[in-house]
Amino acid sequence: MNGVDQLDQLLPTLQAVVAQITPDQLDQPTPCANFTVAGVLEHMIGGASAFAPAFRGDVAAATAAPPTGTVQQRFRTAMTELLEAVHSPGAQERVIPAPFGEMPGSVFARYVAFDGLIHGWDVTTTVGQPYEPADALVAEVDAFARDLLKPQMRDGDTFAAETEAPAGSSRLERLVAFSGRQVPARSGA
Repeated sequence: MNGVDQLDQLLPTLQAVVAQITPDQLDQPTPCANFTVAGVLEHMIGGASAFAPAFRGDVAAATAAPPTGTVQQRFRTAMTELLEAVHSPGAQERVIPAPFGEMPGSVFARYVAFDGLIHGWDVTTTVGQPYEPADALVAEVDAFARDLLKPQMRDGDTFAAETEAPAGSSRLERLVAFSGRQVPARSGA
């Protein structure tokens, strides 16, 4: 499953999650250090708004203003534009200026899926929504993440040190712990 396939599965799921977030949930702190629910969503909107033009090869548009409206409206617009951009001609071969160095779009799309999958967990864990991405998607993202994350990337800001997932954790929860999040033990475990 390539990065575009991963985003094809993940982004509609994330849009559905975000559409159900209530205004009173936006200021709640998340497992993503120093981010509220709104902060995670703004981070994702900002990233998608910058990366969509890069996937299209439109460097000038990378500095364009992000979408306007409510956070839910802006999220939907940004994710729709990102999904369209990763499907644009040449997007997978194009070199993308990523936060940690240039890479082919095919690799960066996988990173975006990893980032989105983890932030989806951050948000749903906080607001109490179910979050059950397909096991095949989680397995693909997990394999990529374990190859991607090098010790020097674990600066405590971009990624924290790996934590230990509690016994009985799902594949997603083990990936979340690998990314540096604290995964709470399940009730009755």
